[in-house]
Amino acid sequence: MVMPFSSRVVWTLFCLLLFVAPLYAQRDLKDIPPPDPELEKATFQLPKGFEVNLFAADPKIAKPIQMNFDPQGRLWIVSSETYPQVLPGGKANDKVLILEDTDGDGVSDSTQIFADGLLIPTGIAPGDGGAYVGASTELLFLKDTDGDGKADHSEIMLSGFGTEDTHHIIHTFRWGPERLLYMNQSIYIHSHIETPWGIRRLNAGGVWQFRPETLELEVLARGWVNAWGTAFDKWGQTFVTDGAGGEGINYLVPGASYATAYGASRILPGLNPGSPKHCGLEIVESPHLPEDWQGSCITNDFRGHRVCRFVLTEDGAGYRSQEQQEVIKSDHVAFRPGDVKQGPDGAIYIADWYNPIIQHGEVA
Repeated sequence: MVMPFSSRVVWTLFCLLLFVAPLYAQRDLKDIPPPDPELEKATFQLPKGFEVNLFAADPKIAKPIQMNFDPQGRLWIVSSETYPQVLPGGKANDKVLILEDTDGDGVSDSTQIFADGLLIPTGIAPGDGGAYVGASTELLFLKDTDGDGKADHSEIMLSGFGTEDTHHIIHTFRWGPERLLYMNQSIYIHSHIETPWGIRRLNAGGVWQFRPETLELEVLARGWVNAWGTAFDKWGQTFVTDGAGGEGINYLVPGASYATAYGASRILPGLNPGSPKHCGLEIVESPHLPEDWQGSCITNDFRGHRVCRFVLTEDGAGYRSQEQQEVIKSDHVAFRPGDVKQGPDGAIYIADWYNPIIQHGEVA
């Protein structure tokens, strides 16, 4: 018997929504939605037997960018109300948050500000007794040494990451099966990082591979436009989504080059050419999911207000990917899913940017 599962959505009631509404009016746009997660939830179309509940919302969180779970089952989130840039005379105060469901009812009842005063943090990976955070030009390691729940130790692990475009800076952190840290960067960024092993450069998009204990940093693969999502299957194979490339799921081969890789003699294509642009990626394995969902790729179509599912099958030396019925489909114009993770309870968690206007490259 297949148990239904709960897709716990980390909804954010975008705290600048009151400022968005006048801009909508200037563009003669109508039907501006009120900032109510229950009204948003009512628009969700789900597969049979599935349900959604709200895990956390404003004022606990605002504008979540990336999230990851720690071994204790707590959800770490980097959020940025500063994005896309600091206003003249303003001061960045972006945060690392820790959310926890202490009574097991599926709703976060504990929110801890682990760190604040950050400038557009776009990657978070709890580990080594603290958390690795991508913040502008720097890869930081933050740690709480006195047990008060707030970081009091900040160490710059690496610096020199590019900042030419704030939605392309190092992002979407992920621990690999060999306990290396993976970090993505996108096409308009030029990074020149000095390490004990020499200077490492990446002058466009790609995936970094980092060993914290030795500070070894290498480029695993090059290319893509905005590779906003990396995940590993149970065999350790690596997959990537591109938030602007339009090729769906990509099978990452170490050392390979993908679309936009400058000067490459051979380019590997994605597995779903013609797909919408996706961000966030998780490969799910859970007894709470139907058998035909095991090993599926879950990713977000943030422009189309959808959470999508792809099935992978081996195809020669690579893989084939086929899109299935959506995990969530909505006509709510503010539903902007940005990240997705499977929680330790087997549920699927979705981070919702919640904003009817996404500005950059918006499709009306």
